[in-house]
Amino acid sequence: MALTLQNVTKKYKDFTAVDNLSFSIQAGEIFGLIGQNGAGKTTTFRMILNLQQTTDGTIQWNDQSIDALNRDLLGYLPEERGIYPKMKVEEQLYFFGELRGKTKKQLKPKVDYWLERFDLLEKRKAKAETLSKGNQQKVQLIASFIHEPDFLILDEPFSGLDPVNRDLLMSAIMDLRDEGMTILFSSHQMDNVEELCDRLCILKKGQSLFSGDLQQLKEQYGKINLRVRTAKTIPELQQLEGVEKVIVTKDGYTLRLQDESFGPALFETLSSGAYMEKFSMDYLSLDEIFKLKVGATHE
Repeated sequence: MALTLQNVTKKYKDFTAVDNLSFSIQAGEIFGLIGQNGAGKTTTFRMILNLQQTTDGTIQWNDQSIDALNRDLLGYLPEERGIYPKMKVEEQLYFFGELRGKTKKQLKPKVDYWLERFDLLEKRKAKAETLSKGNQQKVQLIASFIHEPDFLILDEPFSGLDPVNRDLLMSAIMDLRDEGMTILFSSHQMDNVEELCDRLCILKKGQSLFSGDLQQLKEQYGKINLRVRTAKTIPELQQLEGVEKVIVTKDGYTLRLQDESFGPALFETLSSGAYMEKFSMDYLSLDEIFKLKVGATHE
């Protein structure tokens, strides 16, 4: 494992922000850390970055204390953005890269590559304050990894992006992973977590509700989303054995089942005596599981 947190706790007087938290991240993977606001994600990031000390527990990188880690091996994109508004785009990238021990000569090909890839070449001499929010976000993302860190923390990298730029950044992050970078990723947009991460940790009030493989998490609930297009009415569907809830969708209905074992009997019932255009059983989405685990709403 590249990064390991073992029984990590962080207390502030009478408040416990992180409570006996343990998880591990494999080298070269994107690992998700999710939770509501105030769940302890930012505190966890700060302890990993050695900006705050743990109250109890250990954090190790490649079996060595995180305290001894060369800071230049880390990259961090915080949720609160922090580029310099009066500084030109390419100057920002050289500045942040040189802070991490790289020379301008080493940085130049990387700066040129990422400005082109993120469609920022024409903006390289522009001051950051003149850029759109999305372009500012792209600049700060590049700044977080321009020094080619071994370990990168990304906190809400897609916030406020349009779908085109979101896909552009998503592709770049997956390429960084494929090149061997280890990434800790956090977002309130569960579809992004589901697309990027095979493994994750769900936090609630500083405690881990689950840590491990996303598919295993889904299998705990089973295939209890039954999507159907049928001529039957909502009251008729609600009365079927095994159906807990009927949700009207643009494409028909989603029936939330008590258990996936009701599926075969429901297929027989729905296909008998009434036209059924669609019948598909699937796992809950991560967004649905998140709401079940931590509450009905999240920001």
